Amino acid sequence: MTDQHAEPPRLEELQHWTWVLGRAQQMMLEHGYGAMQAGPMAAWGDPTAFARASADFWADTMKLWQRFLDPEAAAGEPEPRELSSDRRFKAPQWRDNPVFDFLRQSYFLIADHMLRGVDSLEGVDPRHKEQLRFATKGFIDAISPSNFPATNPVVVERIIETRGENLLKGLSNMLGDMARGQMTQVDSSGFELGRNIAATPGKVVHRTDLYELIQYSPTTDQVFGVPLIIFPPWINRFYILDLTPEKSFIKWAVDQGLTVFVVSWKSADATMKDVVWDDYVERGQIDAIDTVRNLLGVDSVHTIGYCVAGTTLAATLAVLAARGQADKVKSATFFTAQVDFSEAGDLSLFVTDEQLEFIRSISAEGFLDGRYMAATFNLLRGRELIWNYVTNNYLLGDDYPPFDLLHWNADVTNLPARWHLSYLTDLYRDNRLVVPGALSIGGTPIDLTRIETPAYIQAGKEDHIAPAASVWKLNTHLNGPVRFVLAGSGHIAGVVNPPSARKYQYWTCDAPAESLDAFVASARETAGSWWPDWIEWIAAQDAGKVPPTGPRKPGKALGDAPGEYVKLR
Repeated sequence: MTDQHAEPPRLEELQHWTWVLGRAQQMMLEHGYGAMQAGPMAAWGDPTAFARASADFWADTMKLWQRFLDPEAAAGEPEPRELSSDRRFKAPQWRDNPVFDFLRQSYFLIADHMLRGVDSLEGVDPRHKEQLRFATKGFIDAISPSNFPATNPVVVERIIETRGENLLKGLSNMLGDMARGQMTQVDSSGFELGRNIAATPGKVVHRTDLYELIQYSPTTDQVFGVPLIIFPPWINRFYILDLTPEKSFIKWAVDQGLTVFVVSWKSADATMKDVVWDDYVERGQIDAIDTVRNLLGVDSVHTIGYCVAGTTLAATLAVLAARGQADKVKSATFFTAQVDFSEAGDLSLFVTDEQLEFIRSISAEGFLDGRYMAATFNLLRGRELIWNYVTNNYLLGDDYPPFDLLHWNADVTNLPARWHLSYLTDLYRDNRLVVPGALSIGGTPIDLTRIETPAYIQAGKEDHIAPAASVWKLNTHLNGPVRFVLAGSGHIAGVVNPPSARKYQYWTCDAPAESLDAFVASARETAGSWWPDWIEWIAAQDAGKVPPTGPRKPGKALGDAPGEYVKLR
């Protein structure tokens, strides 16, 4: 516990921390000056720019020292929002102790000036500037005083309380993660596939060397005549859409009267060394569409493509349109999917010649270890997905929380190396998917403008993997009727948001909009989940109902859901 009336720091302590923090600030400034002379900062051009930056830095530093030495003078000043809202420093100990309070504020001061320095660069290629800013933000997150035992007051208290046993437990956690080659974020012992996660009743009705097709048992007296196929991304396990029953989109869709099928992709191994994008279109999505049509004896299906599977679904629709088979798909729903990668966000910063060569070097067996992709996604949000766990699990020695979403996030899958490299180069680097005829599948050129299938496009307002501005561009490449929905939250929580949770909101706009900004300016906000809006849209495509008999119930099966491929590591 923190003593609100603790004795103020001794003079020797203040002198020591004055030297430490002053020296840190000096080192930062000297580093910036050296970089300006030898590196990209030479592009500032104006020699007074560095002088202005230095003056601003020292002026802000002096203000900080004045507040530290005379706290009563600053008592009525509100903290900047970025200081007061940062969860890393939410514990009262960061403010109750003057030394730690000064350390916290000094960290923010240095961080702010480092980022401002990058933003002030002139004459630098925009992509390179974004890479510099991303690297700087990563460095800033890494040097946070919350990440080190001696500069985190909560950790200091825990060391005293446990007589250092928290550090031993943290060391054990860290060594275990090093042995696994993956940072642990969750206690997975309480989750079991088919029992309390991925537990919606169903059967595996089809299996290939690329995927299993799961059909779920109906729960309503009548079902929609047009069935639904869900294509999840093969970068992750399919059960992101079938977490605990309360969160399961699949269970909810079944309960709305849809005959639901989902594709469970096989985690790549050496046998898949020759798998490319054509396979995920031809032997994956088109094969699954034809399989469901044949199983149920229907002409068309509804489809959902999530993330990279949504990107692939767009290619599939273009191929079907070019072959005169567009009527196989009644509608297409895209969850956080991109086709135009000109504004693809921070993930595109990892697509460099050096990174591509590195991926080749670690994929000698023909597949990319899923732990590499997991680490990459963690880096996109290092503060929450890396350093948060360093503090809690390695320094404080806290127990891991049981959380279904984090359990799924840690359940990594391997990727075919040839597909992954071509995906990064053709789409992320060269943006060829939106150029008619630049790519082809099985000899059929891809032209997205030939797609006239009704589409429902969902984007996440805070999505850091598929930014909303990037997802929006899908509107401009399709020629059929489109409904665009902007959901609150991000890449996962923006999608997995059941109505019962009563969380977040979504925005819709019935009038045409030329840009995402124009859409937002005129959109109508609705509280809660967008799922009910989607099912209304599905019903509007074809509201015909049939009894859930015959092939609408999973018949001869290869096994129970969730199948075998989801268990392969």
